[in-house]
Amino acid sequence: MDNYTSSPVQYLGQLRLLLEIEYNCEKEEYRRQTEAMGLQRKVKRGDAWLPVSVGKSYYNSLNQLAVEVLRTQDKEIEHNFEFGRPVVFFVLADKQTSNRQTSYQQTSRQDISRQDTSKQVTSDWQASDNANHLVNSSACSSSAKYLFTGTVSYVDGDRMVVVVADNAPLEKLRTADCVGVQLFFDETTYRLMFEALDRVINAKGNRLAYLRDLFASRQKAGTFSFDPIRFPWLNPAQEQAVNNVLRAKDVAIVHGPPGTGKTTTLVEAIYETLRRENQVLVCAQSNMAVDWISERLVDRGVNVLRIGNPTKVNDKMLSFTYERRFADHPDYPQLWSIREAIRKLRQARSRRRDDAYHQKLDRLKSRAVELELRINAQLFGEARVIASTLTGSASRLLAGQKFGTLFIDEAAQALEAACWIAIRKASRVILAGDHCQLPPTVKSIMALRGGLGVTLMERVVRQKPEVVTLLKTQYRMNEQIMRFSSDWFYGGMVEAAPQIKYRGILDFDNPMTWVDTADVDGKEEFVGESFGRINRAEADLTLSVLQDYFTKIGKQRILDERIDVGIISPYRAQVQLLRRLLRKKEFFKPYRGLVSVNTVDGFQGQERDIIVISLVRANADGQIGFLSDLRRMNVAITRARMKLIILGDVATMTRHPFYRKLYEYVES
Repeated sequence: MDNYTSSPVQYLGQLRLLLEIEYNCEKEEYRRQTEAMGLQRKVKRGDAWLPVSVGKSYYNSLNQLAVEVLRTQDKEIEHNFEFGRPVVFFVLADKQTSNRQTSYQQTSRQDISRQDTSKQVTSDWQASDNANHLVNSSACSSSAKYLFTGTVSYVDGDRMVVVVADNAPLEKLRTADCVGVQLFFDETTYRLMFEALDRVINAKGNRLAYLRDLFASRQKAGTFSFDPIRFPWLNPAQEQAVNNVLRAKDVAIVHGPPGTGKTTTLVEAIYETLRRENQVLVCAQSNMAVDWISERLVDRGVNVLRIGNPTKVNDKMLSFTYERRFADHPDYPQLWSIREAIRKLRQARSRRRDDAYHQKLDRLKSRAVELELRINAQLFGEARVIASTLTGSASRLLAGQKFGTLFIDEAAQALEAACWIAIRKASRVILAGDHCQLPPTVKSIMALRGGLGVTLMERVVRQKPEVVTLLKTQYRMNEQIMRFSSDWFYGGMVEAAPQIKYRGILDFDNPMTWVDTADVDGKEEFVGESFGRINRAEADLTLSVLQDYFTKIGKQRILDERIDVGIISPYRAQVQLLRRLLRKKEFFKPYRGLVSVNTVDGFQGQERDIIVISLVRANADGQIGFLSDLRRMNVAITRARMKLIILGDVATMTRHPFYRKLYEYVES
């Protein structure tokens, strides 16, 4: 998309078309996967739990019917369930029950349609075509019967709580022999993004229209003028970033390369903003990012109200969630009693529903609404920071609320349409992140080429460089590990803090090593139904190289100093292979809690003393696939504090100029 030749409205209209392409692509991909992929494959990918044990059901403090689900097998597999994601329950049936399939199809459609009314599922496609297709799919035709959908309330390890419609037939789950739950296509997020874009496109003569036109042009953003405030505990770039946030009338950007203290800077900026404003909205793309910034704010003594449940379910995190605060309010027991009375009144078997019945019901409902409004007024009145994901900012709890300032953390990982969901509620916007690290996920090649992957942060950085503050001092990596990333991605402007510049594990050690997998004749191959890419010889060599390095350090020192390791591969299939090999290898048993294996995305925002990267690709054509998205590799190589080991086929990888330069740098 050309940002410069089209008007803001035309630009956002194009963006909406690209989002529709992505929506249709993802919907079709989900349908195709459901048809082609067996349930066991979904379990292995972390997209399904099978079997599950269904625990207690209850009404939560938000008056939603919730059911507890426990995973009973495959507990070592990392799953993709998290707060807010839609799921569908199913039961497995033997072939003798297949003749009842037609009635189950009707039940599935009815159940899913009923959930439409509760806004947990909103699409006609889900209500009919998908339910029908799921049950008829070749992979599941004689086994999977899909019952009804729900939304994840929270997950803690192998325990999950799912919110379902009031009329969800939970008895079916309890009486069935084999029950499972899997991720469902997420219509809600797309609906919210489309609604936000429509609102922005049609905005006229208001603050939203002003921000829309400002972000899509080279017009200068407004600023206040005052002498800089000193923050002696911050470095000069961080101090400048906080001052620029405070001076901004419209927009400011905190650009934080890896290890430069972006979160520290953002927390300080929020804290200072709260000296001037009563309340701010803080959002991020992921629940994990929202939790992280919320926890840091709570540590500073800020009253945070978290809309939605945290990823990490512990007492500290739960203590600032809306649901926990609501349930802890002194008026809540009275509200719960009234709601229980309403439920009992509705469930009464008596057919006589006369005027007295309706009058009593109306009185109870009126009293319940009154109490709920009173509790909400107090909770929101006391909170200084309202924290949620970008889609969570559309919660009914925030309906009609406006904020002076919106902070969006990890803004470079969010689609622009998602940012507008929250921007509708704010007068000015502060974006924080790094557009040289992980981009948002876009599945449609056509939408990606059209520019859907270009984030709002990237657009503003490009058109308004004067609102950007680059954080320049990093506190994570040995200077030699950092230098390549700084030169390639940040114009050589990032420097290592003096205290960590020469950090290392072994004396006279080279902080960066590239191991050429051609020496073990490593070759990439496809495996599994989803054609995951692995390199078996490279996987074996990865653990062998790490074992040699551990032997040099010494077992006692590793355990005493808790030296931790991250093994990264861009390919999920290679990650799963490495995990299996790691579990089998006797040598690594004492270090169980110190070695973790994950994809690049899984390590975003994390760091380890030692990072080992398995690149996988090894072929005669020099094809490297999505490894040519260099932002991913920037994330991978900047996770290491003291030692970085890269394993890859030099002949394949160095055909790309980035990897050739990286290899030459490591070798030098």
